[in-house]
Amino acid sequence: MSSVRTVPTLDDVARKAGVSTATVSRCLNSPERVVERTRTKVMRAVEDLGYTPNFGAKVMAAKRTFTIGAIIPTMENAIFARGLQAFQEELHARGYTLLVSSTSYRPEIEAEQVRALVARGADGLLLIGYARHPDLYRYLRQREIPTLLAWAFLPGADQPCIGFDNRRSMQALANKVIAMGHRDIAMISGIVEGNDRAEGRRQGIIDALLENGMDPAAMPIIETPYDIDNGAEAFEQLLRGGTRPTVVMCGNDVLAAGAMRRARELGISVPDDISITGFDDIELARILTPSLTTVHVPHREMGRRAAAELVRMVEHESKGQPEQLDSSIMLRDSLKRIP
Repeated sequence: MSSVRTVPTLDDVARKAGVSTATVSRCLNSPERVVERTRTKVMRAVEDLGYTPNFGAKVMAAKRTFTIGAIIPTMENAIFARGLQAFQEELHARGYTLLVSSTSYRPEIEAEQVRALVARGADGLLLIGYARHPDLYRYLRQREIPTLLAWAFLPGADQPCIGFDNRRSMQALANKVIAMGHRDIAMISGIVEGNDRAEGRRQGIIDALLENGMDPAAMPIIETPYDIDNGAEAFEQLLRGGTRPTVVMCGNDVLAAGAMRRARELGISVPDDISITGFDDIELARILTPSLTTVHVPHREMGRRAAAELVRMVEHESKGQPEQLDSSIMLRDSLKRIP
């Protein structure tokens, strides 16, 4: 005769540990309020019995799911990994669980995922950048879902955001490139449509050209999805365009890595023949040969602060405080001064 296995309850844990159910509850929800000896005894009973707290009861009591959703453009690009790791670590420390999905840079998929996460009871959402249809922002306001943006910062924007100014960051790098004597500048950009970060970086170079009395219309620009192979193809395409640039500025480090690979395959020396720059300062930038001049973005600090602020928004301690983080130029071997 087979026996039916029962699910262990809070009462079972209390009996095994020799304490009250209230003490078990405190150990699970506020362990700092329970002396270590008692806490150890309770947690041993929890482990021996295989007890799992009733999440549904906790949700009903708190009127929250303790779940945060993050929707990123892609999981294939390392630029989001470091920031999301810090975001998740901070959420975990505050008792929240992270759900992540990606959109493949398609706004209709992002809209579907926003609605799916809201339907599943996400307490708050982290979104990347500003560019999306106003109806989606309207939907989130109507549902009163705290929403924080990251990886971008636009002064005066309506949506709270913790990030950096892509435009000014790239402008600073472009000014440095020009100060080092470069006048024949080309760019390999990410796809600008629907991506305010890519648009900001492109505009930053244009701003620097105008600031230095140069004609932006003379700068060749190729837009391509963020991918090493695409960066390689775009680099070769630039070489077929007429005047060879002295520097190719790339919209991120992945595109720059592709450009450097193709340069090596074509027998072009970087930086002696052509300089190459990137943006983001992912680990790849430091291990490339030559090492990549790029813009350092504080990914981990951004993720940590975004998690802390979003939890404050969920817990009604903040309406969302925008915060601009500093980027910095990382001068490395891939950029050469022109005599």
